[in-house]
Formats: sequence, structure tokens, C-alpha cells
Amino acid sequence: MLSIGVDTGGTFTDFIYKDGASFGVHKRLSTPDDPSRAVIEGVRHIAGNRSVSIIHGSTVATNAILERKGVKTALIANLGFTDVIEIGRQNRHRLYDLHYRRPAHIVPRELRFGLPGRIGSAGETVQPFDAQAAREAAQAVARAGCESVAVCLLFSFLDPSHELAVREAFADTGVAVSLSHEILAEFREFERASTTVINAYVSPKMSRYLTRLRAEAGEKTPLRIMQSNGGSISAETAMRESVRTILSGPAGGAVGAFHLGAAAGFERLITFDMGGTSTDVALIDGSLPLTLESAIEGYPVKVPMIDIHTVGAGGGSIARLDEGGALTVGPESAGADPGPICYGKGTEITTTDANLFLGRLIPERFLGGGMRLETETLNAAVADMAHKAGLSEKALAEGILEVANATMERAIRVISVERGFDPREFTLFSFGGAGGLHACFLAKQLSMPRVFIPKNPGILSAVGMIMADVIKDYSQTVMLQARATTTDDLHGHFSPLIAQGSADLAAEGFAAGAMHFEKFLDMRYQGQSFEIITPYAEDFAEAFEAEHERKYGYRNPGKAIEIVTVRLRARGVPEKPAFAKADKLVDDVPAEAILETRPVVFSGSARPTPVIDREKLLSGNVLPGPAIVVEYTSTIVLPPFATATVDAWGNLVVKIDHERCDA
Repeated sequence: MLSIGVDTGGTFTDFIYKDGASFGVHKRLSTPDDPSRAVIEGVRHIAGNRSVSIIHGSTVATNAILERKGVKTALIANLGFTDVIEIGRQNRHRLYDLHYRRPAHIVPRELRFGLPGRIGSAGETVQPFDAQAAREAAQAVARAGCESVAVCLLFSFLDPSHELAVREAFADTGVAVSLSHEILAEFREFERASTTVINAYVSPKMSRYLTRLRAEAGEKTPLRIMQSNGGSISAETAMRESVRTILSGPAGGAVGAFHLGAAAGFERLITFDMGGTSTDVALIDGSLPLTLESAIEGYPVKVPMIDIHTVGAGGGSIARLDEGGALTVGPESAGADPGPICYGKGTEITTTDANLFLGRLIPERFLGGGMRLETETLNAAVADMAHKAGLSEKALAEGILEVANATMERAIRVISVERGFDPREFTLFSFGGAGGLHACFLAKQLSMPRVFIPKNPGILSAVGMIMADVIKDYSQTVMLQARATTTDDLHGHFSPLIAQGSADLAAEGFAAGAMHFEKFLDMRYQGQSFEIITPYAEDFAEAFEAEHERKYGYRNPGKAIEIVTVRLRARGVPEKPAFAKADKLVDDVPAEAILETRPVVFSGSARPTPVIDREKLLSGNVLPGPAIVVEYTSTIVLPPFATATVDAWGNLVVKIDHERCDA
């Protein structure tokens, strides 16, 4: 059986497949009108009639939220609490914009229903559940034409009986039901409600998509979906809990970078994933960074996600002159259709077009020669914009790249400098179809010492998917005083979570020996408003204070400490793909690897630059810049200030010479 990893992007859909001990890759243009079409066409191209298993990173949930194209959704809350999702935290993200108005909520007021009955803060029944009122609300939701309903009742994480009774009331309505205690069994009602609403809003769309995908691939085809937390889940779970897939594709890239970087000896990484539509960056300091404070389109989503920062700068980002004549790039993208001008249908200059104009993309070798880029229409468009901008054509093209690089540099500073990390202590791990065109320039701007570029960087997110563990996250708010709590007390709280995790992983096909459980505690000093996720230790109070000191620079001895939530990460570890390592290193680049020499523009002037076939390079080869390295999934630009070495696994490790000024 072929194992296939699939990542759907804004411009390309990427595939990596494992056939026995060998690997293959494939890329094709995405089909935005129906993403499953590109997936199925790619799988059929790779496998023919052979049996396959698929691990898929999907953008269905993400796009449904960003484009406000989820299903018609209702909310059921306690009577008097139906507006919590709109009131929120009263944060103003545009503090000085006096005319700003928040967009209408995805659940309008007329679709919010309040029910009598209440669970108290100690898990006691304050007011009994009203089954008749629940049935009437269910009928009202169905009459309104809603496909889905989010149910968020007070303190349901302590006693879910009222929420379960609401589900029973909807049994015959055909409305999909999302219960907050199943999605997020934690306190903070607003965040719990918001996360549940998002799940209800996108799950029917994801369910239809995966049902269609499975029908096309074959009902017996194993299908797993990448989660935002860096692990995969079954398609059935993804249909019910689609909120866990919002950063599905970018998470796969971070997982792939973490594993490949660690294998090559680099554990402190800043990942740089530049695709056709956007750029995703993350900071890995020995482990994948997780966050519980994500938001999408202003809606908090409090499920564990890899901490990834995204900006609207990609190969398809459109360059324009604003009303004042200044050059702007992005965030609007040409996408897959019409795409950049050089793809044959686009009409506006993009970052990809600028790279091609400067000679940094080789028209006849794009996608391994499978897609030839057009230059005639592009040259005319560049000449026209350059005339309007009062610049030379080369200056315009380099200016477009500099503006795009500045946007991506700011994104990297957000996850590093603004959080107390020095980029000079990290390696820039570059991937994505467009990453290799910009990585060395970014590393120089950030004074980073080196760039790491894996083989087939354009499909690394798909690589991460076939390397990912199966991960289940569980949580339970407990509100305990740390110094009055024993390890036995905590084991009692972890035990039901471990039992649930064991059962869920067994249902996924894992034996006990392949299951691993990681315990965490959300802790804070009494009086603080936010918690720190602390890995569980026997001396958990000391572990928290050490983590607090590492993060904030101080500890507060003697101050009361609260254990707010217990967390469990249940990890099913499948067999990992192995990558071949060279037995010996060879210094000299083989003659057959040098395809040609052509002029490439750096710092305003064209320089003779060799074009190198990466497939023919050998481990140990040293490539001084300038050079253009071509491969099937990506093109890599080595500027004059960069020197690349091929390591034992075939990765390019690029040293940046910060003494040289030429770019």
C-alpha cells in the first residue's frame, strides 16, 4: 500500500508518497472551486489502481472562516448569556480608529437561544434542566434552516448532563450538534463558546468535503487529517471536531522541519514556509511551540495549536503602486487562477514574476520542466509599471522583492525579537515552493548565520504529515491550590484522561507499547489572569516557578500558586519513514550537475550565474554563490554572499557571509 501525504495550498497541491523504501513527489495546481478535485487527480496520477493510505492537510475549515462561508449556525446558551460570544473581552484591537466597527458575528442574535437550567461553579445543579424548553429551542433552530448548533452551558466541564440533554432534544432534527464540554472542557466561558461556535460553523463543510473525498478515493481507503497541534486524527474525528484542523497545512511543515532539523543536528530553528499565497513562520527551540491563545478572524480558538505566525506574502502576492506612487506587495494574491503573469493567465505582476524577470527562476525548468513559464507578456507589464513608477525595470523588480522581504522579516521578528529570542542564535529553516528564492536575503537582513534547505522543500508540509504522530489532546479545569495538592490528587485527575486517551488510540489501531502520554499543568500565581503551561513534574510548584522565571525573568517565592487545568497529550507513534544518509562526502561538484550559465540580476547588475541540478549533487559538495539551484518542487537562489554545502542527507546548509555587502 502506498502512503501519501497531501497538502492543499492556495496555489499548488503537494504530494509525497512512500512506496516501500523509496519516496516520490508530485505537485499540481490547486482547484479552489473544489479542493478535493486536485487531491483525487494527484492520488490517481501517483497510484493508479493501487491501494493507498492518505494523510491530508486541508484548508477547508480555514477558508470557511476567512471567507465567512461556513454553514448557518445557531447557539444555545444559558438564559441571559446568549450575547457572551458578541460581548467577548471588550478588547479593542484598533484602539485609535474611532470609526471602527466589528464585523457582524457569524451567529446573528436571532439565532441565539437561551435555556433555563444551570450548573454551578462547584458542579452542583443550581436550577434543573427544562427538557420542554430544549425541545422548543431545537424545533426553532430547525425551522430557521440552521445546519449546525453550538451548545455552551455554564460549567458544563464540571457536569455535562445539561449539554447531553440538549443533544437528545436535537436527535430528530438533522441539525449537527457541537457540545462545548466535548470540544473544550475548560473554564472561561467566552473562549469555550467561541471555540465551540467555530467548530459548529465549519464541521458540516468539512464533513461534506471528507465524505466526497472518501467516496472518490474509495470507502476503504485509510484517510487521516492533519491537526493544528502537529498530530493527525481520523477523518471521522475531523468531521466532528473540525476546529482542530484550522492550521492543518502549516502545522505539517513545522513538524517536518522539527524532525529533519533535529536529524541533521539543528534543534534551534526559525521555520520559513513561503508558498503561493502566504508565508508561515515559527520558532522551534528544541521542541514544537504550542499555544492556546490563537484567534482566527477575531474569534478565539482555544484548542492546542503549533504557534505559527502568518503574513500575506507569497509567490502570488500582487505588486501595485498606491495612490501616492509607493510600491506595495500583497496581501492580495493571484492564487492558482489566474495566478502570476508568467503562468499564462494572470494580468498583475507578482513576486514570482519579479523573480523570473531578474533571472532567478528558470522558465524551462519550473516544476522539473513540467510547466514552462512565459516571459513576453511579463516583460511588457514590468516595463509599463516601471515607467509609471519612474524606475528602471531592474530596480522595480528588485524593489518588489525587497518590499516582500521586509514583510516577511517583520513576521520573523514578531516570533523572535519581540519574544526575547535573538535570531542570530537560530538557523533559518526554509521550505515552501518560494522559500528558497528569498531565504538567504532574509537571513542576511536578520544577521542569521545559516540557512537550512531540505530536499524537495516545496512539499515539506506533506512530508511532515507522513512523519506526524497521531495526537489527542485532553483537558479538564480543576482549580486547585498547588501547596494543598499532592501528586496522588493529580494522578486522580489525570487517570480518566489517560483512560480516554488509551481508548481513543486503541480505536486508531495503536498497541499499548506505541502509546505515549505527556502530562501538563496550567498554573499561575494567585491573582494572575493567565496561566503558564508547565510540563508535569513531581515538584510541580518548583517546575512552575522555574518556568515563570524563564519566561518573565522573576519568580515570587511564598506567593500562592493555583493549578487551573490539567492537560494530557496522548501520542500514538507510528512507524517513521527513514531517510538515506550518505556513506562518504565528496567535495567537487559533478560536471553533469552544472546545467548552464546565465545572467542573473543581483544589486542592479547581471552576473554570470551557474544553474545547478540539485538531483545530481553529492553529499559534501560545496557551492559558492552566486548560483541558482533547481529541483522539481523549488528553486533556490544562492546570492554572492552565500556558500552552500550538501550534508549527508542531501540537505543544503548555506553559510551567510555578513561581511559582504553585495546582494
